[in-house]
Amino acid sequence: MDRQTPSLGRLIGVSALVCSPATGILLALVLTGEANPATALPAIGAIIGLTALLIRSFLGDLSLVILRMRIMTSESIEADRMEEGGPLPRLDVAQRILTAANALDRTWRKRHKVLRDQVWSDGQVLNNLPDPLLMIGTDAIVTRANEAARVLFNREPAGQEITSFLRDPNVLDTIESVLTTEESRQATWIMPGTVEREFEVRATRLPTKGVDGSLALLTLHDITALRRLEQMRADFVANASHELRTPLSSLIGFTETLAGSAKDDPEAREAFLAIMLEQAQRMQRLIEDLLSLSRIEMEEHSPPNDPVEVVRVLESVRKFLDIKARDKSMEIRIESDAALPPAIGDGDQLSQIFQNLMDNAIKYGRPGTPVMVGVALCDRGPPAMPAALRAPCLKVSVRDQGEGIGKEHLPRLTERFYRVDKARSRAMGGTGLGLAIVKHVVARHRGALTIESKQGEGTTISVFLPLHGAKRMGAVNAAE
Repeated sequence: MDRQTPSLGRLIGVSALVCSPATGILLALVLTGEANPATALPAIGAIIGLTALLIRSFLGDLSLVILRMRIMTSESIEADRMEEGGPLPRLDVAQRILTAANALDRTWRKRHKVLRDQVWSDGQVLNNLPDPLLMIGTDAIVTRANEAARVLFNREPAGQEITSFLRDPNVLDTIESVLTTEESRQATWIMPGTVEREFEVRATRLPTKGVDGSLALLTLHDITALRRLEQMRADFVANASHELRTPLSSLIGFTETLAGSAKDDPEAREAFLAIMLEQAQRMQRLIEDLLSLSRIEMEEHSPPNDPVEVVRVLESVRKFLDIKARDKSMEIRIESDAALPPAIGDGDQLSQIFQNLMDNAIKYGRPGTPVMVGVALCDRGPPAMPAALRAPCLKVSVRDQGEGIGKEHLPRLTERFYRVDKARSRAMGGTGLGLAIVKHVVARHRGALTIESKQGEGTTISVFLPLHGAKRMGAVNAAE
């Protein structure tokens, strides 16, 4: 870059100013008679001259800087003409530098806008991905999180240590390994809560450090449904093979008898066909209940959000079961508080569990006694409910006046195929899955189920349901 040569007068003036302390001392010595004027005056001139030679180049650069500053504070006509495509005037060095600087500034501003828009676009894509994503920086600090992660952990993870909301040792080891040595690593995490959820966690180191300090990407993929499907398949094989063996053996035995010794016996054929029909219907009920339970378990980790008028569902179920109740000289009575708020629920599944409870009350209640169904607003639900949904909630109780159940059986009533009296249950057409279905439907609704019974007085089964408008289910499950 060419230096601008300062004028002689300016150069001498600046040099004299710089040398003023030394020249002042020499003049003072001349005035006091300590120095000879003939020697001092040439010395002063020599000092100023040497100083001028020394500062000449620096003064030129200083003049250039001053000129550039003056031009930058004024409107740049040359830059405007360059943008408009007009002819450019002849520019000196400072003006050419300023013009180039302005052009460079405009280029960087455009690039900055493009990059900013790209970052925003990428952020929107990440934010709308269904799987929770966390960006991890130094010391395992979360630098960024998408919306799915905020919903899962019921908080804003960005700016917090990962250990403040995710404490699983395997996951923490995975993150530490990726931040230090490994490129990628995978782990499994089971999220505690009313209904456990299982995630496949993958940590991947970023190729370069992000502008926000991110070093690794953590993705959480929900595999709860897959795990439940595997478990259901195993349970189905074990339980179905056991429960289907008896009716299937009966069907085979009677079929062989009818094809053999009873082939020409009308009375035996009529009796055997009735038994075979009963056993086939039992198998049908069992398969339907197993399929129903499988569907419910697959959906258990995703709670419903729709409002449901519970009293209306109960009235519909009562109409369906009225004929069966009258066959035992029984009556289903529904008692409810006025103006009850709606509950959160799946109408079809709630209808199914209320049908199971009322049907059991009819089966095991004494003939001629009523089945009492009560619906009321409860100030606080049992501890089995998530704390945020516990108060207030809706309580639905179904009470029979049967023989009751011993205390030792109560904890196991919701197990699959568990029966207090197996012979009686099978004789009444029970599959041993009714209360298991009720338990899983209530769990999906983030509610609670209680069973109270006293031998000789009957049994009361109560279902507690959260009210519509309470805290969102996913956040409640994540917070626990």
